[in-house]
Amino acid sequence: QVQLVESGGGLVQAGDSLRLSCAASERTFSNVAVGWFRQAPGKEREFVAGISSSGVSTSYRNSVKGRFTISRESAKNTMYLQMNSLKPEDTAVYYCAVRRSWTVRVVTTPPEYDYWGQGTQVTVSS
Repeated sequence: QVQLVESGGGLVQAGDSLRLSCAASERTFSNVAVGWFRQAPGKEREFVAGISSSGVSTSYRNSVKGRFTISRESAKNTMYLQMNSLKPEDTAVYYCAVRRSWTVRVVTTPPEYDYWGQGTQVTVSS
């Protein structure tokens, strides 16, 4: 069973930056689709960013394009979400996720992922 642990969340002001990390318990991030999701109170979990299994393709939700960058470092069993120019509407619990089976596309829906972290809170004040 793969365990994922997020870190890097916190309370920041609008315009600040944060880098979220997701560390895996075993060699996980080679040739697997990975993603970051977020969930605000009273709302459904939503896709933020993802990388395809091959690592060739990335995708972002429109509201974070140009501000967020997803990456993974397989040698360190870690994936990242660099978040710049944060806005109050980015406030949410952020989750990392891993899909075991190969896919040529970026996976954007929660049910298609197999493993999840426990989440890290990001709060952006105005």
